[in-house]
Amino acid sequence: MSRIGKKPIDIPSGVEVKIDGNVITVKGPKGSLTKEIHPEMIVKIENNQILVQRPSDERHHKALHGLTRTLIANMVAGVTKGYEKVLEIVGIGYRAQKQGKKLILNVGYSHPVEIEEPAGITIEVPDQNRIVVKGIDKQQVGNFAANIRKVREPDPYLGKGIKYADEVLRLKEGKAGKGGKK
Repeated sequence: MSRIGKKPIDIPSGVEVKIDGNVITVKGPKGSLTKEIHPEMIVKIENNQILVQRPSDERHHKALHGLTRTLIANMVAGVTKGYEKVLEIVGIGYRAQKQGKKLILNVGYSHPVEIEEPAGITIEVPDQNRIVVKGIDKQQVGNFAANIRKVREPDPYLGKGIKYADEVLRLKEGKAGKGGKK
């Protein structure tokens, strides 16, 4: 069995899980998430735990086993704790601000870049150089944070741009001349 797939998922108090065929709905204090899983995966609730089983030991089923278990575990964690990604803006004159449901980025272009806040995601701008993306769906939070980062990816020479707070940049060395002037 898949090492990850065979681990049971504990259902915390205040979380309600419904399985309807291959559609799983998880409701918790922060909201509710619904996901359709692969029809060949078997999901059961026993003793306040979610168990994921696979029909055979084929390579395809082994991969789906761990994936399905992780997706369900992420749903349970999302409705209880939620997810957040922190982005930092590095560069002189680079800043972010929030106006209503829009994130406005001034990152060295001739115009400010406006990004609309999608449903299920909240954006916080604690100061001009930090953006916090929060939500209950791990995939949606990660995708939206990646889209913000894509507006101005960190420069490999100077490090200017939008980067994740925990991202470590390895800066390249600049041009190396031929020993100076003669």
